[in-house]
Amino acid sequence: MTEPVLVSVNVGRARPSAHAERGITGIDKRPVDGAVEVRDPGPKGTGGSGLAGDTICDLRHHGGSGQAVYAYAREDLDAWEAELGRTLPCGAFGENLTTRDLDLTGMLVGERWRVGDRCVLQATSPRIPCRTFAGWLQDHGWIRRFAERGAPGAYCSVVTPGPVRAGDPVLVVRRPDHDVTIGLMFRALTIDKALLPRLLAAGEDLPADMRAYVLRRLG
Repeated sequence: MTEPVLVSVNVGRARPSAHAERGITGIDKRPVDGAVEVRDPGPKGTGGSGLAGDTICDLRHHGGSGQAVYAYAREDLDAWEAELGRTLPCGAFGENLTTRDLDLTGMLVGERWRVGDRCVLQATSPRIPCRTFAGWLQDHGWIRRFAERGAPGAYCSVVTPGPVRAGDPVLVVRRPDHDVTIGLMFRALTIDKALLPRLLAAGEDLPADMRAYVLRRLG
């Protein structure tokens, strides 16, 4: 069995975009050479990306401790390449970390994995497609298309800071005792709201803002 590995570390800088609420976006992530320091960026609204040198422009909707790092699987990018008929380099979906042989959709909420020697990340939530994402890919039907595919990638918080680089091994160091996966949460938040009550089974691993959202929806 092949061990999970980090294929690429990707950071972006602010660029103009007609599709972004603020007129600029950091979604254009590109691979970098060498090590990049990963740390907790601080609360949402004030903290940006967890990767040094990476830019997040819309702090109201992105970044902060619960969305410090965004990971996407190279295998899913390859599948999209075949469907879209175009090349999708690492970072093309705005992900900070491009992985291989790591099941991000089946990953449990609260699952932890160590990247390299020190950095430990914890899966918090799936990526929900937005207008900026659709505009970046120049696909007007992208939000629905992405939702129906159900391979959202995973946002992560930073448990232990540390440097990461392409080629680093990825080791799962904690598997929670529940069945709430990133894929299940994604479906509950997008195409099947009837699944929302199931998210509460994640207990303390469910982020506080997500718990509050579910409870509001349940009345």
